[in-house]
Amino acid sequence: MKPENKSTLKYFLKDDIRQETDFRSTDQNSGIPMPPIEKPVPPDARTIPLPEPEALEIGPIAFKKAIAHRESRRKFTAQPLSLDELSFLLWSTQGVREWRQKNALRTVPSAGNRHALETYLVVFHVTGLEPGIYRYLPSRHQLVLESTPDHLKDRMIDAALNQYFVGSGAVTFIWTTIPYRMEWRYAEASYKVIALDAGHVCQNLYLTCEVIGAGTCAIAAYNQQRADSLLNLDGDQEFVIYMAPVGKI
Repeated sequence: MKPENKSTLKYFLKDDIRQETDFRSTDQNSGIPMPPIEKPVPPDARTIPLPEPEALEIGPIAFKKAIAHRESRRKFTAQPLSLDELSFLLWSTQGVREWRQKNALRTVPSAGNRHALETYLVVFHVTGLEPGIYRYLPSRHQLVLESTPDHLKDRMIDAALNQYFVGSGAVTFIWTTIPYRMEWRYAEASYKVIALDAGHVCQNLYLTCEVIGAGTCAIAAYNQQRADSLLNLDGDQEFVIYMAPVGKI
């Protein structure tokens, strides 16, 4: 690796940019309205209500046990996830736990409460859901059906650089980022914290998988263009940043 490239990548991990950014000129401080907390839903889209978190009967497990047993798992059984279990995973990773005026306080931390991520699901075996690509709507705790492409499993595996296990579970979580949600407040200082936010979300997925007898494996190695194409993203205003298959173990 060229020294100048290595320096650029190390710079991304540091926080010098915070001293170099003029926060007075951000869109927030310019009076531009705050971007929405989630992408809009087309009026003709099919939405699926999820079981409310308060009503879920998820078996108790000691927090210490969940931490101790957390590991990356790449082998899954053929057992499907229930809709209750999927609802629990979604609420635990991006759900809204409280509204304070227009601010949605979620189950995971995010820099400035900006939450620049969207959660997509590539569903293979979830009771009550047809195979396809869905998007989670945190504000409503619902799913919206995005598409039902042919050869879904093959396309998912191809987008993940032929890591076959992304197609062998019940569902694969794919997180995208819409950078402007963070840029609105933090301008050039946005990008490191977007990556940190994704880590918070995926760790919650690991722990909640332990609770329901499932497993997951975080994946940061994928074909960017094919992953974006799978979700019909433009690759600029929104693009894939992380993924993780989930299945019973």
